[in-house]
Amino acid sequence: MFYQIGDAVREIPADKLREDVLTAGYVDCETLQALQDKLRFAPATVESCRTANALFRSGVEVYEDYTFTELRVASTDGTDDCVALYLRRNLMLVVDVEDRDGSTFEKFRAAVQRCCVGKQSIERLIGTFLDALVQNDTAFIEKTGYRLAQLEEQVFANETDKSFNIELLQIKKTLLHSHNYYDQLLDITEAVEENENEIFDEDNLIAITNVCAKITRLREDADSLSRTAEHLQDAYTSALDLELNHSMKFFTVITTIFFPLTIIVGWYGMNFQYMPEFAWKYGYVYVIALSVAVVAALTFIGKKRKWF
Repeated sequence: MFYQIGDAVREIPADKLREDVLTAGYVDCETLQALQDKLRFAPATVESCRTANALFRSGVEVYEDYTFTELRVASTDGTDDCVALYLRRNLMLVVDVEDRDGSTFEKFRAAVQRCCVGKQSIERLIGTFLDALVQNDTAFIEKTGYRLAQLEEQVFANETDKSFNIELLQIKKTLLHSHNYYDQLLDITEAVEENENEIFDEDNLIAITNVCAKITRLREDADSLSRTAEHLQDAYTSALDLELNHSMKFFTVITTIFFPLTIIVGWYGMNFQYMPEFAWKYGYVYVIALSVAVVAALTFIGKKRKWF
């Protein structure tokens, strides 16, 4: 479907497209194929719309009278959509390559409705659409920051459980996913700002500059949280090492205290014929008293030297 944008948004059929009127379109691959000759798009770009791109950094292709790119639309639950984007002087065409739940279309339609308010231009339409793609990301960044703060409290309070490391790794994965998504959007905004094919009005590119600055801040926030997650993982590992060191220290002290008993047992276990303690009436009590005295003495020394 296509929408002409003026004082109001009006839906039009494909055969009513005009190059002098600001228009936004959202079509599937079959419709794009049927309109290929009318819109004069390169066959290679139309063919690439048949398969969803698995990567974010697919690149931006600049042609004489339009710019083309494939765009993966990230979501926080990991179910990415994929669309293609054609940008012409008065036309922004979004191609549904893999919009599973229609969420990208809803963002497209919201951008079209917003663009009809105020000054209309293709630059503002592009900026509004890209802004709609990251509209909820500020809340996601803020919630992730709060969650990392909670995980940090768990580390310092020694209240972590087995799921801690798994959750932290999932957060790092999600933030890397977001970083790649923002890089992709910045590639698009930079290509539009460069205006290599001179299809955009330089005076209106401020709309692209503004959304570029917003996406840059989101990427920096995601990178900052990624570094926080890495430091938190280091702190968690250090806490585990410290706990292990405490355990090893405890067992070392226990071994040190009771090791002399092993010597005593070994000494009196040699079974020499002429060991006087064997014939002594109080030899058994003597060995017990000696063992208790050695353990008590080493425990006292350990306490004094703060071994435990």
